[in-house]
Amino acid sequence: MTTSSSVPGAVISASEGLAALVDVLAEDRTVIGPTCRDGAIVLAEISTADELPHGCGVELEAGRYRLVSRPDAMIFAHSAGPQSWKTYLHPQRERLWTVDRDARGRLAFQAEDVAPPAYAFLGVRPCDLRAIAVQDRVLGGGPHTATAYRRRRERAFVVAVECTDPGATCFCTSMGSGPGVGREDGDAAAYDLALTEVLDDEGHRFWVRAGSPAGERVLGRLPHRPGDAPSRVAAREAVAAAAQHMERAMPPVDLHALMAGSLDAARWDDVAARCLTCGNCTMVCPTCFCTTTEDVTDLTGDHAERWQRWDSCFDLDFSHLHGGPVRASARSRYRQWLTHKLGTWHDQFGESGCVGCGRCIVWCPVGIDITEEAAALHAESADRQAAAEETP
Repeated sequence: MTTSSSVPGAVISASEGLAALVDVLAEDRTVIGPTCRDGAIVLAEISTADELPHGCGVELEAGRYRLVSRPDAMIFAHSAGPQSWKTYLHPQRERLWTVDRDARGRLAFQAEDVAPPAYAFLGVRPCDLRAIAVQDRVLGGGPHTATAYRRRRERAFVVAVECTDPGATCFCTSMGSGPGVGREDGDAAAYDLALTEVLDDEGHRFWVRAGSPAGERVLGRLPHRPGDAPSRVAAREAVAAAAQHMERAMPPVDLHALMAGSLDAARWDDVAARCLTCGNCTMVCPTCFCTTTEDVTDLTGDHAERWQRWDSCFDLDFSHLHGGPVRASARSRYRQWLTHKLGTWHDQFGESGCVGCGRCIVWCPVGIDITEEAAALHAESADRQAAAEETP
């Protein structure tokens, strides 16, 4: 039913409503959503709502991830998994062009021009919603637009899901990126549909808001009832409770200024002694975008291809110039990553490169915590300032 209501939004059931949503999206799109697989909640192509992680939860800590069973049937009551949506919008590896040499030795170059898939992303967390917006600015805006990214992004349908059960490593509240998705009437630039999962005495359901005309059209095709005040209040309270349960936070200071003033901090030596420079933090980060290119050829030498793939500032060769790398030490490479993420990203793109998802904390093999490092740098900076003020 599509009857209007004085309460903005609508309500769909967690059974037939969600099943219908997947069916409608799958008619002309590849639906990507969270699934329980290989001991984690991972993103994958799904064809039915039954493949979503019903009753699955996670236990998180620095360097630790465990999939657990929940005592209820909640579907999206889990934190972000090891993947982010950049896996689909900014793939790990993609071909840029090919070149072939004919019998007369002439070269023919051909740019890659494959029509991008039309994705429907189901279950985008508020922190990941912000991350997509960040990458839109980095890769989809400015004078040097990544054309392939922009084409994939333009065709993507985004179903956001507000967070009601944050993990122990989440700190989106302190980054202003969650656990809610923003204004109740939606944000057309951010999502097409926004869901808030509610499970109480009134049943298992989703509070739904449309954020775009495309979202309104999809919602109109779903079995739903008009929004009601109890469901709206329950959804709001669940999100508010999630904000109160956030266990980690960035220090409440100007992180841009803190990073700029901490380049010579002793703390960098401490973290460098623990960091393996493996690059896991950049691989799981939903906003890290660095790439490199590699050329490959066949055995005849008559056909070659250029591929773009993810790279990391933790890679020793990432800053390689003639004579060697610019950042040869673990100290310099970790400092580059953190000061860029929290500091100079503002200079380049006008916002932070961190959205508070906590993935870098969970998937660091030695459990380095970005919030702990920022707090330590803040404490050291405060001690230096206090000492300077005491000096006559």
